[in-house]
Amino acid sequence: MRNNAVMWRVIFVALYMLAATPAVATLNIEITRSAEGAARIAVVPFGWYGQGAAPVDVAAVIAADLHRSGLFSPVVVKDMLEKPDDAAAVDFKNWRVIEVPNLVVGRLYNVGPDKTGEDIYTLRFHLFDVYQAKVLQEMTLQGRKKELRYRAHQISDLIYQILTGQRGAFTTRIAYITKGLNVKGGGRYTLFVADADTENALPVFVSPEPIFSPAWAPDGKRIAYVTMEKRRQQVYVQDTTTGQRDLVANFMNYNGAPAWSPDGKKLALALSQDGNHEVYVLDIETRVLKRITNHWGIDTEPAWTPDGRNLVYTSEQGGSPQIYQYTFSSGEIKRLTFEGKQNLRASYSPDGRLLTFIHRTEDRQDHVAVMDVATGLVRVLTDTGLDESPSFAPNGSMIIFATTKIDERHQRGVLSAVSVDGRVQQMFSLPPGAGDVREPTWAPFGH
Repeated sequence: MRNNAVMWRVIFVALYMLAATPAVATLNIEITRSAEGAARIAVVPFGWYGQGAAPVDVAAVIAADLHRSGLFSPVVVKDMLEKPDDAAAVDFKNWRVIEVPNLVVGRLYNVGPDKTGEDIYTLRFHLFDVYQAKVLQEMTLQGRKKELRYRAHQISDLIYQILTGQRGAFTTRIAYITKGLNVKGGGRYTLFVADADTENALPVFVSPEPIFSPAWAPDGKRIAYVTMEKRRQQVYVQDTTTGQRDLVANFMNYNGAPAWSPDGKKLALALSQDGNHEVYVLDIETRVLKRITNHWGIDTEPAWTPDGRNLVYTSEQGGSPQIYQYTFSSGEIKRLTFEGKQNLRASYSPDGRLLTFIHRTEDRQDHVAVMDVATGLVRVLTDTGLDESPSFAPNGSMIIFATTKIDERHQRGVLSAVSVDGRVQQMFSLPPGAGDVREPTWAPFGH
């Protein structure tokens, strides 16, 4: 066992070194639908106090974060009447005249090397209420060069929370799968983990065989996923820090669709031990398996309610794929969706108030939709038409999903995100030739 752990750590490091090419590591972000009435905010370029160019454009990272949330419309730098980097230098009249209610200014310092010889940087920023000429927040943070983007995301989280009252999710991570070609022309499937803005993408697992259904554990450190590396579906759990992999489901026939319980102790799975796809729950520690469904129709794609009391899943028991709910305490099964030709791949918002899923309309277009759990009201959020795999941000503000982008020369899978009210949609696309992107999943808040 110890030798296996060492082996996987070596493989994990090698994957990080070999597979994270620039073409894969950075995705292009295109805002395809903007919110009307987004709050104006100015994030002034941070002053740089050090040699050469600043290692990170902190203000640009913050402005991009706030823009992507859909709630803010950052002022373009060329439209700023002044560019102060310190609170004492701010002239509030210059910001009132262009109707900017909130302002961010800051400085980035190189304070010199630490004991290891690596440079340490200090970030200081102020957030202002322009009309009241009042400081809403000021803070100083430190970090190494590789930590500066994360520090910028921390500032974005803080600004977002102060101005909206809701916790920001800019420091969280996402996972997704790419399908490309290897040097011999065969398939190359890679499971990536990246920052929420898709930067700093690093490979977790690479295979010539398909990888699918990634699912984050509640601790934000482990990912369960399905592979075909041994010519059959198997479910693994992998530690994203060490690279340690554990085979957790290798039952007869089909093994798929892993979903973590809120306490991180169990996985809901779709298995076909008796030839039919059914939902089961596996205890990770004891490996005890409990069958949940028993029906001739296909039952798959389970997901837990945030309180762990219920499972939702996709079932064909009514003739077409629809969303059903199983209650652990009573064993009751209830159909949740009735609109549209089919509904599948459901999951709950972190507060349990909304359910997102893929909704197929009468014209056979697949859209991301949300349903209000209390009222049953369904709202279609997207107009892209070939959507799949929706996943809530951990603060419930956005939904990331995969879709197909079609242009004159290419048809390829890309990531996209939409706000829960449908007002803002954005697309993240790899450079041409980098492959298809599929099955994104948003990590929970870090612990």
